[in-house]
Amino acid sequence: MENTHNDDCIKWDNGYLIGNDEVDAQHRQLFEHVNNLICSCDNGSDIKKVKEILDFLVNYAVQHFDDEESLQIKCNYPEYSKHKKMHDDFKITVIDLVKRFNEKGCSIELCADIKKIVIKWLLNHIICEDKKIGIHMNSVDDVEI
Repeated sequence: MENTHNDDCIKWDNGYLIGNDEVDAQHRQLFEHVNNLICSCDNGSDIKKVKEILDFLVNYAVQHFDDEESLQIKCNYPEYSKHKKMHDDFKITVIDLVKRFNEKGCSIELCADIKKIVIKWLLNHIICEDKKIGIHMNSVDDVEI
């Protein structure tokens, strides 16, 4: 990954693993793309790249959330509705960021919001919410995950 010297970049560590290979691989990929977005925002020169990454994140988040929600249904995760609402709210937030980008371009304010919102949400969501799914999955013996 380029520009890893950026202080705003988020670093993957195995503490983010929830115990499902597919979800963990998707989380790693999300980290990579969020870091690329941060670097592109900081560069300021590659507006097309920022747009590509934002569009990717919208589509990838939808796919990732669908996969994660299917997993929750499979293992009868008791907080599924609450978790799905968090996903739905975040999709709206990301779509709003894309809308702002489309209307006003890549402003300093938008880049600051992207960093603050996306990084905080991603880290907090994995650590506080997705980890609970992993704990629940490990407690379910009779479901093939």
